[in-house]
This record gives sequence, structure tokens and C-alpha cells, in this order.
Amino acid sequence: MSPSFRTVTTNTESQRAEIAAFVRAVLCTAMAITPRAHHMSFPIADLDRSRAFYEGVLGFEEIPRPDFPFRGAWYRAGDCEVHLIEVPDGADVGSTPAGTNPIARHAAFAVDDYAACAEHLRAHGLEVLETSAEVGQMWVRDPDGHVLEFIVPAP
Repeated sequence: MSPSFRTVTTNTESQRAEIAAFVRAVLCTAMAITPRAHHMSFPIADLDRSRAFYEGVLGFEEIPRPDFPFRGAWYRAGDCEVHLIEVPDGADVGSTPAGTNPIARHAAFAVDDYAACAEHLRAHGLEVLETSAEVGQMWVRDPDGHVLEFIVPAP
């Protein structure tokens, strides 16, 4: 005999919220999903050049990194980390886009002041693809061509 299912109609916002919370709890427990990012990694060609960019231009704070058999650096970016991995010769890690393309794979970092961020990036010689202060998004490329977005989060 196959199991029978019945449709449950909820009439109140609190009932819908309770069901949604239950479903999230079940899914997160069953699938071991945490609703926050831990780190992003970027393959790089030259660790010293990338350090100059991520520390000197973006102001990221370097954090301890395990002693891996390849060069790299880890940085704190708010509650997330940025991992730079110097790619060994011959390793295929894909390619970056030919230009500053906002629909390409990219990482986004929240900023508080759109104009100050754009001015700071341009002062360091970066080509900045901007929307507007109202939209609050801009994109640059790091020394290895990775697209980075800077965004003022909506209130």
C-alpha cells in the first residue's frame, strides 16, 4: 500500500513561518548546510604581486595559513576569508574573463561608501566599471584578472 499524502492549507502568517522554520531545520540538519560563507579562493600566478594588491590596495588583513606544499596567503574579509593559491606550473585552473565583466564569475565585497571606494580604486590605477551610487555596485579586476565586485548593501 502506498503512503497517502494530504494537502495542508495554512491560513496564518505564523503557521507559514513555523512550517518554513521546520523545513529549514530539517534540510540544514540532513544536508549539513550552513547559511554563511567561510572562504573564497583565487588561483594566482605571483604571490608577491597579489599580496601587494590584496594588502596594499584592498587593505585586507593577512591571517595564519597552514603549511601547505604550495605557496599562498589567507586574508580576513569581514566574516569571510580570501585564500590566494599560487598555481604550480602546468596546473589547469580555468581562465578568467577577458575584461571586467559583471556577469562573469566574481566575488563581491560589501563597502560602506560608494564614492570613496571608487575613488580609492581609481587612485591605485584600477579600471573601475561603475553603475551609480544609487545602485551601489562597481567591479575591478585583480592582478590575475579575477573580477571583484564592491557593493553598498541595500538598507
